[in-house]
Amino acid sequence: MSGADVVVAGNGVLGLSLGLVLARQGLRVTVLGEPHRPGAASVAAGAMLGAIGEVTDVLLGSAHGRSKLELGIRALGTWDDWLAGLAEDAGTDNDVLSADGTVVLLNGVGVAAIDDANFAAIRRAAAEYAQPCHDVDVTEIEWINPDNAGRPFRAVHLPDEHAVDAHRLLTRLEQAFVARGGVLAGEQAASLEYSNGAVTGVVLTSGTRIEAGQVVLAAGTRTQDVLDTAGGAAGRIPRLVAGFGVSALLDTDGTDGPRSVLRTPNRAFACGLHLVPRSGGQVYVGATNIISPTVVEKPVVRDLHFLLDCATRQLHRDLWTSGIRAAQVGNRPVSLDGFPLIGPTELDGLWLLTGTYRDGLHLSPLLAQELAARITGGETGVDLSGFHPVRQAIQPYPRHEVIATAVAHLLATGYEYDWHLPVDWPRTIEHSLRIEFARFADEIHPVKVPPAEILAAARYSPILVKMLRELYAD
Repeated sequence: MSGADVVVAGNGVLGLSLGLVLARQGLRVTVLGEPHRPGAASVAAGAMLGAIGEVTDVLLGSAHGRSKLELGIRALGTWDDWLAGLAEDAGTDNDVLSADGTVVLLNGVGVAAIDDANFAAIRRAAAEYAQPCHDVDVTEIEWINPDNAGRPFRAVHLPDEHAVDAHRLLTRLEQAFVARGGVLAGEQAASLEYSNGAVTGVVLTSGTRIEAGQVVLAAGTRTQDVLDTAGGAAGRIPRLVAGFGVSALLDTDGTDGPRSVLRTPNRAFACGLHLVPRSGGQVYVGATNIISPTVVEKPVVRDLHFLLDCATRQLHRDLWTSGIRAAQVGNRPVSLDGFPLIGPTELDGLWLLTGTYRDGLHLSPLLAQELAARITGGETGVDLSGFHPVRQAIQPYPRHEVIATAVAHLLATGYEYDWHLPVDWPRTIEHSLRIEFARFADEIHPVKVPPAEILAAARYSPILVKMLRELYAD
């Protein structure tokens, strides 16, 4: 049996960042996780450092949504110092950034109720929070060469919202963590050990035990499996599911890609189509997000086909002949109410750092500092009480708005697939879907309702329905 002051279960960007902050303070820290991170969000991430670029009209409509946005804006200001410190600890060059700024494109492929509204919300939020955001002449945007039916007609430039190379970031975090005396254990946590209401350590998949008075579960979607071994403490925390997404690394045939991130507003249950430059004449493309009660470890043909078709039609036609270097799948940790799970649990010494959905990598320096301060009794600078893990399910939006959002995003998926229907059919489909979603929501609970993407996914998942009914029964 070995021992540590703190065990962090999870070797993604959040877990390693927290481990590094704690190790810098002289604590004995062990970070757990398989080296190849199967199905993890970090390895497949586009790694956009986006706050304003992630804004949606729905997000601005609730206090919890604005709290998430304000965390993102605050995190933007931490990255320069974080990367400089990372390079110093790792003894390497500061070479993690991969894109300079973000260009958000508004084209005609989506639907007005989502794309136009979210594009306007981006500009509105930038003005409200005093973040730089400049209108761009679409004819002057470098590199793009979309199909005529997918050309943009408006764009804004967000000069402070960059991107990093996720693989290089993970490598630098590991190097810095070890250089600061941290220990990497190359296997996962299997269960928790606790006594008299306090955590005492973890048991690894090999059966090895590690004693620790503080344990942090930051293993993304796999956090739930470990949390379920905590007895009754797990039942008062919204469960985690996976928001799995497919991405691809493509060659650009020796030509340079763009210098900035190119993306659309968030749309169709997902994070918008986005392209991020990478080194070696490669670009990263991503867009997809589907809620699943279980982790998905292999890219799905349906999603890869959709992604590459969108990238080719909306960003650059020459991607049609690009070589595919890699097709990846990542599983974002999503709580059943859609908001992060950050802070202590009812089991003394057990902490959660998960449920961050699409924001985990961008928030990692800020959340690592904040949770480390709470663990060590240091000074904190951000109010995270709204995301306390032990809570009733958060429902920030009225039931009818959630149903309307679910229907709109489902229809928007059809438009992104370039469906061809008689012009009056979408209104008929929308009417029928509203009736169906309202009936289905009633079957789950007469008052409470999950986020739109979870409601839509649950229609085809009895497991999700069961989870939601148990959540609302409590």
